[in-house]
Amino acid sequence: MNNLLQTFPVFLLIFCRVTSFFVVAPLISSRNIPTRFKVGVATMVSILVYLSYGTNQTAAFDGSYVLLIVREILMGLLLGYCAYIIIIAVQIAGAVLDIQIGFGMATLFDPTTGAVTPLTGQFKYMIAMLLFLSMNGHHRLLDAIVYSYDWVPIDNELFVRIYDGSLMEFLLKAFAMSMMVAFQMAAPIVVALFLTDVGLGFLAKTAPQFNIFVIGIPIKIIVGLLLLLLLMPSLTYIFDQLFSLMAQTMQGVLGTVGKRPQ
Repeated sequence: MNNLLQTFPVFLLIFCRVTSFFVVAPLISSRNIPTRFKVGVATMVSILVYLSYGTNQTAAFDGSYVLLIVREILMGLLLGYCAYIIIIAVQIAGAVLDIQIGFGMATLFDPTTGAVTPLTGQFKYMIAMLLFLSMNGHHRLLDAIVYSYDWVPIDNELFVRIYDGSLMEFLLKAFAMSMMVAFQMAAPIVVALFLTDVGLGFLAKTAPQFNIFVIGIPIKIIVGLLLLLLLMPSLTYIFDQLFSLMAQTMQGVLGTVGKRPQ
């Protein structure tokens, strides 16, 4: 009974961080994955983490234990959110392309997130998730949550980092980086469509008998889809760099909250 009273509080703290990470982490947080499977995986990962890092940790059921639970939940959500905001750059890039191509009014309901997503963004997001699995990206997510205890142990200083503003500064930089990556991904097609608009403008001036509003929309759709088809082989390299950036962002937030292991 004494061993159980010493083991359960530490295990519960580990379980809170792992479960909250799975709530927001890309791919794992999908609504298509059954909740029982998520809880089962979180329990197995928590057991492995406890056997590796938690056997020499202590925690007691006292007045401060609630704060420990809140801190671990926030740590898991923070780590998963940093991975998610990098992956969501794919849908942001797709939304920019949809506005330029003319698909801005054609949106889709994404069953994995429960939100309305752009057409091109959803297409790219599905390809990104397939490449994410083929490149063992899910292993990177599991490594991040397991080895987070080397960087940020249970007795971490998360509240101190929130108070001094270093964590918020890092999150703003990560969000700005996500937006920059999204615009970089959409830039080639956006520039080509801008030149198409310029050409249509010259056509409207030189040949006023053409109805630009009628022929302009299908021309932009054809140009956008052709360029998207031509750039498809480069998506593997782009998404590989994106996944590496996701790992660097998760490592950055761990370094901001905790310390690099020796």
